Amino acid sequence: MTDVKPKAESQSDEAEGPDGGWGWVLVGAMFVSTSLVFGLMRSLGIFFVEFVQYFDESAQAISWISSTGLATQQFFSPLGAALCNAYNARVVVMTGGCLAALGLILASQATCLVHLYLTMGVISGLGWGLVFTPMVATVMANFTRRRTLALGLGFSSIGLSSFAFNPLFQLLVEKYTWRGALLILGGLSLNIVPCGALIHPQRRSKAPAKVDPETNPPRASLLQRISSYLELSLLFERPYITYTLGVSLMNVGYFVPYFHLVAHSRQAGFSEYQAAFVMSAAGASDILGRVASGWFSDLGLFRLIHLLSMWTFLAGVFIMLLPVSSLSGSYAALMVISLLYGFSAGALTSVVFAVVPLIVGVERMMGGLGLLQLIESSAGLLGTPLSGFLKDVTGNYVASFMVSGGFLILATLTMATLPHYFSCRDPPPPQKRSLNDKDKGLHSELEQINSLPADTNRREES
Repeated sequence: MTDVKPKAESQSDEAEGPDGGWGWVLVGAMFVSTSLVFGLMRSLGIFFVEFVQYFDESAQAISWISSTGLATQQFFSPLGAALCNAYNARVVVMTGGCLAALGLILASQATCLVHLYLTMGVISGLGWGLVFTPMVATVMANFTRRRTLALGLGFSSIGLSSFAFNPLFQLLVEKYTWRGALLILGGLSLNIVPCGALIHPQRRSKAPAKVDPETNPPRASLLQRISSYLELSLLFERPYITYTLGVSLMNVGYFVPYFHLVAHSRQAGFSEYQAAFVMSAAGASDILGRVASGWFSDLGLFRLIHLLSMWTFLAGVFIMLLPVSSLSGSYAALMVISLLYGFSAGALTSVVFAVVPLIVGVERMMGGLGLLQLIESSAGLLGTPLSGFLKDVTGNYVASFMVSGGFLILATLTMATLPHYFSCRDPPPPQKRSLNDKDKGLHSELEQINSLPADTNRREES
């Protein structure tokens, strides 16, 4: 037993990559880029109130702006992963930075909500989708034993930027109006471009399978190549589907406080800067949660899936307590619950992506992350509009936060159905498989479909 374990670990380390080196530079690039993606996205609650007043629309209609951006980012994540598999992550991330900036700059000239849906929602969302997944996968590929800590440090920028961006955006809106503030944010987003330039182009370790044109028609060859780049075979594996469902349910309620907590605080009678500071405090505890969770997870005392379940459950409970804490008008109670929520929300983020290679293997990590973002995009599209709808119906955000927290608790129960969930040890990692074996189920179906016309043609010729 003692001889087998070091050998397995050495093989795993060689397959998964080194710990450190240029990887720490990439952690810095991820730190900046994620702050300009999700840190900025979390702070859009400052603009929520301004949009409601300027366009004179309902909370539900305004909520579709942020939901469209989040859903677009997640929907196009497989495209970013496929482009990285086909070409290289550097060009993809730099292109995404330009699109993210372009969307915000165009949004500053919007005259109706449709313009904001298309600019902040679709264009910037597409750019964010091309940035986030490639940056995360690139950092994960450069770490093995300290992977969760590296992700925690990289994701800590989201909490730091939430702490800094909320009062900053409030100041920009007051000084330059929301149009000037969005224009400045567009210029700020261009900093993603040099972050992408720090990624070293790497030659892919695997290539699409060679296809014999005599046995496989061109259409089957094209579909095989697309399947390889997108890792579509994961859609036929129960552990991956179960985990993706759990993360999707989590995604329904996870972002609701970041979009509506400021509006809820102002509705509870607190001032604009008090409301903004609640989000800033949650962002500060978010930073601590990400780093502490990454460090604690890498100690190996508990399985990552168990830690993820614990943090998800706690985050759901604290979301449900957010409106309760402010019913009495106590700013201190609201602040304490916000701090606890921020810590739990940050802690789960460091773990949620680190679980993916344990389920799909390091070789399929890029495609696994992309498909995960795609599937949960529908949940992200549902979350904040549902919260806004409940606010319009009830007149307050109590039901919104209760339902949102319930989705996170439901996500915990879903992840408990994963194979070997109640085991104290992680199951053996997925073994390396060739492309033909990996996509055997899907490719065989494609070949059968495409072989039908060929067979009929041969019969006609004969």
